[in-house]
Amino acid sequence: MAQIISVVNQKGGVGKTTTAVNLGAYLAALGKFVLLVDLDPQANATSGLGVDHRKIERGVYEALLGEASVREVSVPTRIEGYRLVPATQALAGANVELVNLDRREFRLHDALLEVRNDYDIILIDCPPSLGLLTINGLVAADRVLIPVQAEYYALEGLGQLIQTIGLVRDHLKPSLDVMGAVITMFDKRNSLSDAVMRDLYQFFPNKIFRSVVPRNVRLAEAPSHGLTVMEYDGASTGAKAYERLAREVLGFES
Repeated sequence: MAQIISVVNQKGGVGKTTTAVNLGAYLAALGKFVLLVDLDPQANATSGLGVDHRKIERGVYEALLGEASVREVSVPTRIEGYRLVPATQALAGANVELVNLDRREFRLHDALLEVRNDYDIILIDCPPSLGLLTINGLVAADRVLIPVQAEYYALEGLGQLIQTIGLVRDHLKPSLDVMGAVITMFDKRNSLSDAVMRDLYQFFPNKIFRSVVPRNVRLAEAPSHGLTVMEYDGASTGAKAYERLAREVLGFES
């Protein structure tokens, strides 16, 4: 049965989608069968894997509403063992449309039940908010991975995210576990990055990944070509960081 990991941070621009897309690529490269669920209406994970969300008729939205199964809407990527449940333009209204549905917080959880035995790992790229879509992503998950940009403002709101995770654990998913935080966009020339890392230990004692993702231009360029960094420049520092993170994630699982 697949381990389900939600990649979450309500603050945008912290490398959340970059982490989800590239972590999935390296997990697949390491021999795992991986499914990435793009739960973000911006559909950046979808386009970052070379899929044009404007041309897709069905995606995660239809799976959430029960109009199609996850197996029916998933699409292959260029990487063997790596599939995607894409986001489409219809997902933009899902936060409102889910409100009146039965088991509204469990829609993704229920939709993923049929494919849990098809994969080793299911990654969920949550939207940069704490709305109903993100709640669905948390309830569906076994573990939460939180990318945190190595800048002061990235720490703001982190307490609210931890509180939300706690509420989900208390009322909806008691087994939900915080896997940890991964530092992104780290600049070793900037002393502030070191200070942010120290402050993070207040939120995540003993739960910060050793793998640190540097600020790297190749990571920024890859999505514009619809490629993972592994495909675009596997020798770059950003690529090596995500390869290390994938190995570390597998270590957490064992």
